Amino acid sequence: MLFHSTLRKELARSFGATLVVLVTIVMTMTLIRTLSQASRGSVNPQEVLMVMGYTVLGYLPPILTLCLFIAIVGTLSRMYRDSEMVIWFSAGRGLSAFLVPLFRFAWPILLVITALALVVWPWSNQQTQELKDRYGKRGDLERVAPGQFQESASGKRVFFLDKDTPDNKSGKNIFISTNENGKETVTSARSGRLDTIGGSPFLVLSNGQRVESTQAGQLKISEFEEYASRVGANELVARDNLPAKTRSTFDLVREPTRAHLGELAWRLGLALAAVNFVVIAITVSSVNPRAARSGNLVFALFAFVVYFNLLNLGQSWVSTGRAGFGTFLAVLHGGVMLGGIFWLAKQHNNWAFLRLARRQRTGAQESA
Repeated sequence: MLFHSTLRKELARSFGATLVVLVTIVMTMTLIRTLSQASRGSVNPQEVLMVMGYTVLGYLPPILTLCLFIAIVGTLSRMYRDSEMVIWFSAGRGLSAFLVPLFRFAWPILLVITALALVVWPWSNQQTQELKDRYGKRGDLERVAPGQFQESASGKRVFFLDKDTPDNKSGKNIFISTNENGKETVTSARSGRLDTIGGSPFLVLSNGQRVESTQAGQLKISEFEEYASRVGANELVARDNLPAKTRSTFDLVREPTRAHLGELAWRLGLALAAVNFVVIAITVSSVNPRAARSGNLVFALFAFVVYFNLLNLGQSWVSTGRAGFGTFLAVLHGGVMLGGIFWLAKQHNNWAFLRLARRQRTGAQESA
């Protein structure tokens, strides 16, 4: 009981501290990226915090996995440096005895990671996509900003407004470029205002010029005192081809296309990787007190990066048909699990393969 309680308390402290640091770093990086998207017009500036929150929520599975991995490696490495491991080994506790208390501590976190990967990840991506689509399909008049060139939702118009009034109903020095039906039109006016004619919004331009050019090279120039153009909001329509990351896990299983299987393999891989990292953490925690203290931690982080890059690579292979769904899960996660168990058994039993090979070589030479 003392062995289990002591280990769990230190793991909890290390996990909590690591989680606070990593979440702070991820939130800062996400905020910077979201602000960059807002400056480019991809995200509503008033919804920056919502987009950032949904994004961080989607990143929680790998964050929790990394926190658990670092907590185990850091705790066991400290026990090696302070010679606590020697005490536990002398008391009859082998290295494999750490599996039970570690999984007792980690199982709630593993369940949370699984739930986040299978349920929360697609939901947060869907919410973020809806916010971006709603802002991207807003009306043309809502896109107009003084001193900036803005493109319409359809991509067929470009607006420029020099100055506007406090009520946003009129402006000066207006420029509109339109490309529709093989005809390019450039309209400029000294002033313009928004009027409602017949229940529909119209942009009424005053004292301007209109230049029309066709693909045949015909050019038509006209001047006007007043010119009215109908404008309106673009309705947000439902999309049939939703990205795979925004679809629920049930939809992925129900429609097992290559893209859906690749996404499903990635989500299941997050949960399986978290389990494997518990085993790997025990094997990489062994520290030589005379060596650098951060050496094993650097190796652990390198192993984490490589594992997740292989997970992303496998998702791409399954999506393109280069690897099967079951084959990928068995080879990557099953192979890592077997390798981790074999490495743990080697350290637990103190197997020395090089020493055994030298003895066999020496015995062969003596017999010869």
